Amino acid sequence: MSFSILKQIGDAQKKSAVVDVRPGDTVKVTQKIKEGEKFRSQVFEGVVIRADRKESHTARIVVRKIASGVGVEKSFLLHSPLVEKIEITKRSKVRRNNLGYLRERSGKSARLAAKDFDRVAVNTLKVMAEEKASEETVEEARNPKGAGEPAE
Repeated sequence: MSFSILKQIGDAQKKSAVVDVRPGDTVKVTQKIKEGEKFRSQVFEGVVIRADRKESHTARIVVRKIASGVGVEKSFLLHSPLVEKIEITKRSKVRRNNLGYLRERSGKSARLAAKDFDRVAVNTLKVMAEEKASEETVEEARNPKGAGEPAE
């Protein structure tokens, strides 16, 4: 198989929009969990210690939190259909892509310096603007200029 065919298959699996998550961000990841025949949503909140292959369909983040005094890490595929939503609650100043050193730290030494950011703008998906533009072109196709009153 050629690389272009594999790339097309991978791109078909990608979500149309994903939040720009970076290491050092504190995120809330909402994930679908199947229990028997039913699905429920579960929220995992923690610090992103690693973000891999952002442009690929296999993009992944590793989120770490402390639960009952024990460090828990969970890996999420960004384009997985089981990941419903990722919301960035805090952004920190970091200078590395892999924050694995946080595993050995606890308490005050594990704190990251907060950075100001526009929470609403970051959590708004970027494809929304592209969808609005495409909706406008569809609307123009339905109602050509000079055709009188817009159809409803």
